[in-house]
This record gives sequence, C-alpha cells and structure tokens, in this order.
Amino acid sequence: MISQRTTLTQRSVRQQAIRLWQETSGATAMEYGLIAALIAVAILASLHALGATLIGLPLQSIVDAIQGVLS
Repeated sequence: MISQRTTLTQRSVRQQAIRLWQETSGATAMEYGLIAALIAVAILASLHALGATLIGLPLQSIVDAIQGVLS
C-alpha cells in the first residue's frame, strides 16, 4: 500500500515537473524584463560616457521651465 502511494506520488510529481517545464507563458514576461534591464543598462552606460559632455548643456534652465509649468 505504501509503495503504491509512493509510486503515485512520484508519478504525480514527475507529471507536475513536466508540465512546469513545458509551461511557456511566464517566459515572455521574463524576456520583456531582460530587455528592459538591458535598455536601462544601455541608458546608464551612455549617460556615464556622455557625462562630461552633458555638463555644458543648459539642463538647469530646462528643469526650471518644467518646474514652473508644474507649479
């Protein structure tokens, strides 16, 4: 009796593992997450590379104009 339960449990676990392995609906979300992370890394790398160049731009006046519109 116990060996039959063990066999059924092992078979059930094996079937669930196979179903989980074949499940692909979560893969798309993971792919989108990885793409978003890579885009973020690319943006950060480009900002770091352009950091010295961006210092001379009138960014503060743009920020002040946006804050003036929002307030």
